[in-house]
Amino acid sequence: MPRAITITVGDIEMDGTLFDTPTADAVWKALPIARTVNTWGHEFYFDIGVQADQEPDASDIVDVGDLAYWPPGLAFCVFFGRTPASQRNEIRAASPVNVVGRINDPPVDHLRRVRTGTSIRIEPA
Repeated sequence: MPRAITITVGDIEMDGTLFDTPTADAVWKALPIARTVNTWGHEFYFDIGVQADQEPDASDIVDVGDLAYWPPGLAFCVFFGRTPASQRNEIRAASPVNVVGRINDPPVDHLRRVRTGTSIRIEPA
């Protein structure tokens, strides 16, 4: 069952959904989460203190607005454009990620202005 979340990065507030997957369940149980972001191209990532294995459908190719969990870094990822690993027009994670949700209508231009160290909060909507 999809679950509604709110993600606030600096002064940007976004609505999103967590999917019905084992990793998304673990993320949901850890909410609310408040951290600061690291940036890697047009991706935010940060440790969320959740441990989950790579799921069978994990992929290193994602879409704009995907919310994912990166098992090697115990990290939550927000994708909104190309990363340093991207080739051509794809959006590529550093290694396979479990896609756990999606941002509804991501404000890409605003997200591109966010820098490492900006606060982020994820909570149930």
